[in-house]
Amino acid sequence: MIEIGAYRDLYFAGVDRLWRRVFPDDPPHNRAEFAVPEKMRMQPDLFLVAVDRERVVGTVMAGYDGHRGWLYSVAVDPDVQRSGVGTRLVRAAEAQLVMLGCRKINLQIRDGNEAVTAFYARLGYAVEPRVSMGKRIAGPPA
Repeated sequence: MIEIGAYRDLYFAGVDRLWRRVFPDDPPHNRAEFAVPEKMRMQPDLFLVAVDRERVVGTVMAGYDGHRGWLYSVAVDPDVQRSGVGTRLVRAAEAQLVMLGCRKINLQIRDGNEAVTAFYARLGYAVEPRVSMGKRIAGPPA
């Protein structure tokens, strides 16, 4: 039985393994060793993991700034994809954001990732005509 709950330090190795498998092309600043400690400093209760018999099989990070919510690092182990784990993770994060007063949730998908775009469309998300911009200030390697 796969359970979804708050991240705990004992899950770090499993999160790291999962992200390296699911996001092999992510830049170094998105890796677990940088992202997890930062998330634990800011809204740690919005970092959820899906665990199957002590094995991390999914993650979602969420954030809320009082205006909009965001979903990040939604990852599901390929061995359990299409079993509902991703949907459960997203719905759990959405529920926590709504409890905080959030009325709009955003997420970003890398261009060309049609399978993930279709997944979110099934959950009610729509592609919006926006330009996403970013700027690295400082921190771990780009």
